[in-house]
Amino acid sequence: MIVYINSIKFNRSLVDGPGVRTVVFFQGCDLHCKGCQNPSTWNMKAGEQVCVEDLANLLKKEVVNRKITISGGEPLMQKDALIELINLLDGFDIALYTGHKKEDVPREVISKIKYLKTGPFVEELKTTTTPYMGSANQTFEEVK
Repeated sequence: MIVYINSIKFNRSLVDGPGVRTVVFFQGCDLHCKGCQNPSTWNMKAGEQVCVEDLANLLKKEVVNRKITISGGEPLMQKDALIELINLLDGFDIALYTGHKKEDVPREVISKIKYLKTGPFVEELKTTTTPYMGSANQTFEEVK
């Protein structure tokens, strides 16, 4: 299966979940939030096509602490690829960032991730003091 990604930031993030994390930015977004920090992720066709299995193998090789955050764009736009990737990363500490509601996240995803950030970014509610969130309307929770 193919997944469209924007970029991968290896072992560099302290703000996308607990610990030092690698962030995989999925391509494509259906929300287009005003003030988005990643508008380059909106257009699905602007992303790089990668085989999900190849992406999983790369992450297994390069992410020595096994902590990743899947963000975007909007990862739920590629649900099947997201599910396949998470299944291939058994034993990883995974955080999923989505602008949608928790109810929109497939149960099979929630059962395999550790953290979930939900809610769209709202520029008027921007926060720099609440860990792991961009705006005060969002929630970040441990689900496993």
